[in-house]
Amino acid sequence: MVKHTSPNGPAVLAVYLIAFLQGLTLVSFPASSAVLKQMHGFTDAQYGAIFLPQVALAVLGAVVGGTLARRLGLQPLLWLAAAGNGLSQLALAASLWVMPALAFPTILLGTALLGWSFGLGGAPLNSYPPRFFPQRAPAAVVALHTLLGLGLMVGPLLADGFGRAGGWIGFPLSLLGLSGLLALLAATVHLPRDVGSETERRATLNPPLKSGAFWVFAAIAVLYAFAEGTFSNWAVIYLREAKVLPAGVAALALSVFWGAMVAGRLLVAVLVVRIAPLMIWLMLPMLMIAAFLLLPAANTPILGLGLFALAGLACSAFFPLTITLASARFPEYVAWVSSMLIAALMVGVGLGSFVIGPLREWLALEHLYRLSALYPVAVLGLALWLTGSRRRVAAEVGAFRSAS
Repeated sequence: MVKHTSPNGPAVLAVYLIAFLQGLTLVSFPASSAVLKQMHGFTDAQYGAIFLPQVALAVLGAVVGGTLARRLGLQPLLWLAAAGNGLSQLALAASLWVMPALAFPTILLGTALLGWSFGLGGAPLNSYPPRFFPQRAPAAVVALHTLLGLGLMVGPLLADGFGRAGGWIGFPLSLLGLSGLLALLAATVHLPRDVGSETERRATLNPPLKSGAFWVFAAIAVLYAFAEGTFSNWAVIYLREAKVLPAGVAALALSVFWGAMVAGRLLVAVLVVRIAPLMIWLMLPMLMIAAFLLLPAANTPILGLGLFALAGLACSAFFPLTITLASARFPEYVAWVSSMLIAALMVGVGLGSFVIGPLREWLALEHLYRLSALYPVAVLGLALWLTGSRRRVAAEVGAFRSAS
């Protein structure tokens, strides 16, 4: 039996503010894309490559996070994640101070630190809210992801504001300071110690690796992440370079994307009371397809902002619903499945962003956006296969029970 500890204000504040910090730092490198390309002269291929260390270390962090949680506890992982986020911002700022030849390796170090922190932080950030508010666990988790989304939305605006003031470096340095404060808070507050269950610990020793359904869920997470990464990591460059829209509009479009994602998650949290989550899950890839096919027409600020809002709405609740449905499919392996799907998400975001860079040598971004509609098409096909397999399994179980 898991013991629930009554939440205290500083502990709740630490967890939820670190989720907000996670959003700010995750978007810090894409929000600084113009600075990185102009000040360091990065090519499209180099810019796409900076996300590869983030992917690799995020996957590693998510995979080993369960083991570290059992050995160290979740609280150390929480403050280590906050500290790692801060170090990633130090590397981002330091890229302006080092020799030009070291700028690219410094940025790679920063994204690697960011990925490692994201992977480690997944376990504590998703485990503590249900322990704080056991009677309102779904709302508690939605609130945490909403704050993470708000960080993703606010980050580009902060980067643009510092840049307009002529002091872009204040953006990563302010995030470095916030990370230090939150790491200290997370290390000193009283957090629940008993945040796991014996079932979850046993599950990590015998995960459902032989299940075809699990691998389909993982493939869906990767393909979805290809779509999300294409939308988010190339938004500013697409609108500024391909559509020649003002820098402020390009930065605002990225914020609009994340803002629509936050609003969509809150909307879906209300809709799932009346509409089956599976139906919403199947509808969202259709909106992604529409967004990809329409984005090449984003020739005005209004169209650019509106279409990235559509993209954010389409992406909003798809991944949380993927985790929800996968957890329902494997109820004894919730923690392990969640961690692995987060790792799959990071693989897709990084690889999807990297692939676009080299492809720009042959295809314009407008054409690449149209081709990217194949990602949600494949997602929809796999989701429909999962839906059919689930019905087949349910029918077989029903027939077995009837025969018994």
